[in-house]
Amino acid sequence: MHKKQTLKNGIRLITSPLKETQTASLLVLTKVGSRQETKPIYGISHFVEHMMFKGTKKRPTTLDLSKELDGIGAEYNAYTGKDVTGYYIKSDSRHLSLAIDMLSDMLINSKFDAEELAKEKGVIVEEINMYEDNPMMFIEEVLEEMVFTGSQLGHQIAGSRETVRAVTRASMMKYKNNFYNGSNLVIALAGKFTDKHVQEIKAKFDIKKGTKSKIIKSVATQKTPQVAVKHKDTEQVQLALGFPAFSQTDKRNYALQLMSVILGGNMSSRLFINIREKNGLCYFIRSWPNLYEDRGAMVIQAGLDKARIDFAIKAIMTELDKLKVGVTEEELKRAKEYIAGKTAIDLEDSMSIAQYYGNLELLGKPLVAPAEKLKKIMAVKASEVKAVAEEIFDFKKANLAVIGPFKDSARFKKLLK
Repeated sequence: MHKKQTLKNGIRLITSPLKETQTASLLVLTKVGSRQETKPIYGISHFVEHMMFKGTKKRPTTLDLSKELDGIGAEYNAYTGKDVTGYYIKSDSRHLSLAIDMLSDMLINSKFDAEELAKEKGVIVEEINMYEDNPMMFIEEVLEEMVFTGSQLGHQIAGSRETVRAVTRASMMKYKNNFYNGSNLVIALAGKFTDKHVQEIKAKFDIKKGTKSKIIKSVATQKTPQVAVKHKDTEQVQLALGFPAFSQTDKRNYALQLMSVILGGNMSSRLFINIREKNGLCYFIRSWPNLYEDRGAMVIQAGLDKARIDFAIKAIMTELDKLKVGVTEEELKRAKEYIAGKTAIDLEDSMSIAQYYGNLELLGKPLVAPAEKLKKIMAVKASEVKAVAEEIFDFKKANLAVIGPFKDSARFKKLLK
C-alpha cells in the first residue's frame, strides 16, 4: 500500500513497502526536461544531470561517489527526458541510509566545478556523436523533431554541439536553482525500508520550496504527410513511422496500449509476424506509444532491407489499414494477458514500483494502484481499439523518418497514401 506525504518544503514523498524483497529503490524526480529549455541553452537539463555526478563538498570527485556505491553493489544512474529528470539508487536495504545521504548530497551540494564542466562538454559532444553514428538510436530523435516541430518537444534532449559548448557555469547554476526546488521534486521510495529511513529523507532533503515549473502546451496541427531522410551509407535502413497521438492523461490510452501490443508489441504481433516472419524484410520491428503531458506519438520502428524498402513501407501501411478494420477477440484477450503478465513481473521490482508512483505524482495524476489500472485495461472493448486505430492512423498525418543510403524524400512521400 503506497502512502503520500507533502513535506514542508513542498517535496512530495511517495512510499510503497514491498514485503517480499531485500532491496530498496530511491528515486528522485524533478519536473524539468528539455521542453523547459530555450534555444540558446538546448541540452542544459541533460548537462545538469551529468554534473550531479562530478563531486560534492563531502565527496569531492566522481570516484568518491562511485566507490561508495560500487562498494555496496548498488545500481545507480540518472536520466533526462523531455518532461522529467530522474536520479536513482537501488541497493540492498541494509544500505538505504547511504543511498538517501548520497542522493540528497548530490542534488543539494554538487559543486559544479568550472574545470569539470569544461571537460564534461567534451563528454556530451561524444555522446551526441555516438547517437548520431548509431542509426537505430538516432532515428527516434529524427522522428520526434518532425512530429513535434514548432513546439518545445521538437528538439533533441542532449542539445547540439554548439549549445553544449556555449554553456557557462553561471547559466547552468541559474537554471538548476530555478527548477531544482521542493515544489518541483517528487521522491519515491519502494521496497524494504523502515520509518527511520522516511525520517532520514525528510531531514536530508533540506531544499528551498520554490515554485512548480510550467510547460508551454502545444497542439498538433499537421495536415499533410512529412518525410525526413538522413543520408548514411548503411547496409540496413532504419525507419521510424509516427502519427500524432494522445496526451498522457487521455482515457483512450488504455485502448492505445492494447492496440500497440497487437500491432507490434511482441513476437506474436501483426508486424513481427507479417513483416519479419512471412516476408523476411527485417530482423527488428516494434511499435509503442510515446506520450507527453499535452501531446504524444504512436511510433513504429524497424531496421529494413534497403533493397526492398519501398515494399516494406507499403507492407507496414497495409497492416495499419487492417488494424483500422478491427481486432479479434482472441487478439484482444492475448494482449490483455500480455500486459497483465508484464505488470506482475514489474510489481516484484522495487524500482518499477518507485517509477510507477513517482511518475504519476510528478504529472499530477491520481495515484491509482497498478491493479486498478489493470482493471481498466481489462475492460477495454475491441470496438474501442478499432476506434483508436481509426483516429491515430490517418495517413495525412504520417511522419516518416529514414536513415540509410538515400537522399530523395519525394520517393518515400509517394508511399504515404
